[in-house]
Amino acid sequence: MGIKCSIVGLPNVGKSTLFNSLTTAGIPAENYPFCTIEPNVGIVSVPDARLEAISQIVQPQHTLHTVVEFVDIAGLVRGASKGEGLGNQFLAHIRETDAVAHVVRCFASDDVSHVSGNLDPIGDIETVNTELLLADLETAQRSFEKAVKQAKTNEKDALTWRNLLQQVITELEAGRPVRDIELQARERTLLQSLQLITAKPLMYVANLDETAPQKNPHLNLVLDFAKREDVPVVTISAAFEADLVQLPIDEQSAFLEELGLKEPGLNRMIRAAYNLLELQTFYTAGPQEVRAWTIRKGSSAYDAAGEIHTDFQRGFIRAEVISFDTFINRQGEQGAKASGEARLEGREYIVAEGDVIHFRFNV
Repeated sequence: MGIKCSIVGLPNVGKSTLFNSLTTAGIPAENYPFCTIEPNVGIVSVPDARLEAISQIVQPQHTLHTVVEFVDIAGLVRGASKGEGLGNQFLAHIRETDAVAHVVRCFASDDVSHVSGNLDPIGDIETVNTELLLADLETAQRSFEKAVKQAKTNEKDALTWRNLLQQVITELEAGRPVRDIELQARERTLLQSLQLITAKPLMYVANLDETAPQKNPHLNLVLDFAKREDVPVVTISAAFEADLVQLPIDEQSAFLEELGLKEPGLNRMIRAAYNLLELQTFYTAGPQEVRAWTIRKGSSAYDAAGEIHTDFQRGFIRAEVISFDTFINRQGEQGAKASGEARLEGREYIVAEGDVIHFRFNV
């Protein structure tokens, strides 16, 4: 399944620099508001050491990672929900994504102007969050006006929809994002048609001016704020990552090692976007291809089969399952079968993180 994550924030917080680093797309990142007008889209492979380990054993012709699609949204400004700074257009682009990465500026620079004149990460967060809340409030209110008319029929579904929208409006007016409202699964499903921005999973990306977060006094403010909201934070230096991706791959590893870093910060951001949507990975492995696949946590073998192809799901017979650790320890499928650690599972089996699966089907 494809997932799409929008990169949002005020102008000049480092969104496009971060996007450039993620995708090495070379999108302009000049120091003025609205440098990004149309959203830039980049597809990025999810770093996966397990996939590489499986490939080392199988030696397939192709190794395919799962991916995340990042969308670089132009800088939002105060009044975006009312159309300021082409806000309506930008907000519409966010609605089309699955999750939101909110970039927060935690670096001071004489060369990069701040849209409000001074560095204030919490004020920046609140400005963007307020605009997203107001945008959702306007959407909910428009739908509520129609729902009130429909509810005059006293039909059960119409009454349920009206009451749900009334609850959402009340919570938004109180400053509470839709993701934090206590709703039943069916109610959340009903709300999906509105594509409410504050219903989407959110993470903050604290953009620092160095690779050592303990030296940044603004980061703790963001961490405390995010903790109260129960929102994850990824720390990153977009400028450092932009320089890093310009180096050859072998030099990147050596440079990171010199700094005492295990991996680029971008890897953490990509995985965070993947985890934000409560996704997990399973693998298929054969001489032609070793591939990582994305499914929701709690998905069944039947669901996983459908992720590969509808024929796999329609003609599902059984799933031959090997855990990742077993696959590695037994040096592949044949070793796992010889040790009796390969399992046959039915369609109701709940796929575990890292399972290597071979599907048997007949159509």
